Amino acid sequence: MILTAACALAAGMSSCSKKVTKVTSAAAYTNFETTCLGIEHDGSQTLRAWGKGTSKGDAIEQAKKNAVYDVLFKGIKGTGECNQTPLVLEVNARERYAEYFNPFFSDGGEYRKFVKEEKGNEASRLESKGRSMTNYGIIVTVDREKLRHQLEMDGVLKEGTKY
Repeated sequence: MILTAACALAAGMSSCSKKVTKVTSAAAYTNFETTCLGIEHDGSQTLRAWGKGTSKGDAIEQAKKNAVYDVLFKGIKGTGECNQTPLVLEVNARERYAEYFNPFFSDGGEYRKFVKEEKGNEASRLESKGRSMTNYGIIVTVDREKLRHQLEMDGVLKEGTKY
């Protein structure tokens, strides 16, 4: 219900303002799913990703990490071409390849090479600020093919496997 209200508010506000769209402070403590907004011609995915943090910057970086994590391990649920399986299908791969993925997802880690935030449109951001937590929803593009290729080169995925 909060997500529906947040999305409706964002849709109504995005065309009339360049400021960040603020939603109820209760949403700062809510976990939102990454959602698909579209698939680009190069195979990259445009997503609305969410992240929590004690500051705006921390929350936005967490949203980027969450977007890449979801493409890798959870898949992105949606209709039609938006319904994408995870790149890494191996059970417990995050734990099995912890030596690879811990630095990959660290602050300033390699994950940043595969995710890009939509720039120039502050209204595409959704913000919910509580007393100690900020939750940001941002629009990002994850380069799924480049990510798959990198994982193959690094030996995490087997080359030629259909994903």
